[in-house]
Amino acid sequence: MKLNLRFFSPILLVGILLTGCHRRPENLSGVQFVDVAVQAGVVRVYSAGGKPNIPLTILQTIGHGGAFLDYNQDGNLDILLVDTSLTLYQGDGQGHFTDVTQATGMNRLHGHFLGCTVADYDNDGYPDLYISGYREGRLLHNEAGGRNSSRSATVSSPHLRVFRDVTAAAGLKPQRWGTSCGFVDLDNDGLLDLVIANYVDFGPDPHRYLQRCEPLACPPQDYNPERPTYYHNLGQGRFREVARSSGLLTSAGKGLGVAFADYDQDGKQDILFANDEVAGDLFHNEGDNRLRNVGVEAGVAFGPEGRPHGGMGADWGDYDGDGRPDAVVTTYTNQPKSLYHNDGKGLFTDVSEQSGVGSSTKPWLAFGVKWLDYDNDGWLDLMIANGNVDNNISVMFPDVHYRQPTQLLRNTGGDFGGKDIKFVDVSKLAGKALQKPIVGRGLAIGDFDNDGRIDVLLIEDEGPALLLHNQGGRVGHWIGLSLTGAGHSNRDALGARVTVEAGGRKQVREVQTSGSYLSASDHRLLIGIGAATHIDKIAIRWPDGREENLSGIAIDRYHTLQEGSAPQP
Repeated sequence: MKLNLRFFSPILLVGILLTGCHRRPENLSGVQFVDVAVQAGVVRVYSAGGKPNIPLTILQTIGHGGAFLDYNQDGNLDILLVDTSLTLYQGDGQGHFTDVTQATGMNRLHGHFLGCTVADYDNDGYPDLYISGYREGRLLHNEAGGRNSSRSATVSSPHLRVFRDVTAAAGLKPQRWGTSCGFVDLDNDGLLDLVIANYVDFGPDPHRYLQRCEPLACPPQDYNPERPTYYHNLGQGRFREVARSSGLLTSAGKGLGVAFADYDQDGKQDILFANDEVAGDLFHNEGDNRLRNVGVEAGVAFGPEGRPHGGMGADWGDYDGDGRPDAVVTTYTNQPKSLYHNDGKGLFTDVSEQSGVGSSTKPWLAFGVKWLDYDNDGWLDLMIANGNVDNNISVMFPDVHYRQPTQLLRNTGGDFGGKDIKFVDVSKLAGKALQKPIVGRGLAIGDFDNDGRIDVLLIEDEGPALLLHNQGGRVGHWIGLSLTGAGHSNRDALGARVTVEAGGRKQVREVQTSGSYLSASDHRLLIGIGAATHIDKIAIRWPDGREENLSGIAIDRYHTLQEGSAPQP
């Protein structure tokens, strides 16, 4: 066995060499995730709206999402929470947030909102929002570019950044049941398109199955599928719906999660859908707004046992360092959460069981999921939000609980590019907040205090939102990158491929804000480099195909990199 030297202190390294070359199941970094929501000022409380001893409907079980975003472009992350109304908190970069919902006019928006996505769809320099929902869907334009060019607005400013509802003017319509969604440039024209997952046909009599299903909610098998939507960005603030002509309607439907990546490195973004109890979809981007569903032939349509799984959330990340993005899909109780290893040539292998992900996650019902390097050692770990969908589940299954703990699965490393990577559950070692039973749904990641440690926004469907601050212990060195596209690239550089060389290895990341479940994450890349003390090289493939190589970039700080220009501190 080869010993892979991750970020160890000298004392720990000597100890391991003396005791043998064993993988490390411990949370050796000592990192703790601490819920600081109340002291930070994030106090939104959620409720599924059910009553004791009465089963929730499938609509009530779906939950909500949230987002990390920098809505006023001051360099500090803000927080959006999605419910029947929207709550916007402005961050100061020091761990404090102020409710600016009313000041920004967000309090005027109401509906059966569920999820969100964030990106600058018109390239004016400020992030916009799409809010998904049941019989809903709102495109909110950030008016900052036209109304107030100041980049230093604070809560006391008379002209704060305001989001304007432009849904109808943009050519968008309410969705039947919109869930996870995301902005992505599918045709590489520099304009971000919008893809929305849709769930099931629910109504007009939502209670028609309740008597037969009591005391639990009716399962998705009792409902007909709804299928996803693809809005092509025409420019000038207009979109055209092209789901049918693009081939997207070949989806199995019942979509809950959606994530984007260029999985075969052909320069075009592809789409992964997590579908509930039907085959999962992987749409290969053929170019010219044509999408081909290759889920079955690629090996990502089913779970390890060859059956459809209850897909909830989805995300992409290169967990084994071979330069190819791998996929994770969260699933129902007693179903392994699928980890699909990207073997290249358009093929994937479900390695849930051999990686340890399957056995660690099988007891829980999982929703939000993100790849993150929580200890900056250069290996991507997994954070998963859990919570059952049935408020009365313990009536029929006493050992199964509505509220469930959050999981942190640590990547113990291995040979670069090998399939021998193992994950271990370190949740109980990483803070009491992860052990707290909740009805977990949405999950987003971002460094809200700019300290070089990834933090987590966690949405509970029956209680207050959690803001998990990454603190304590030992972590590796890091580099933060905020990319700005120019030329024919979208301004947020979504889809850009970044390769960082440091410490004798290469790490590949793609710029995205989507993934997980009903939620959106910080578009900045936070890349841990472990014990390395400098960056050897950064290679960027921009969305328009331009390639740039950079060197001499300082570590342990954030950098703004503009396409075609020298890096700016």
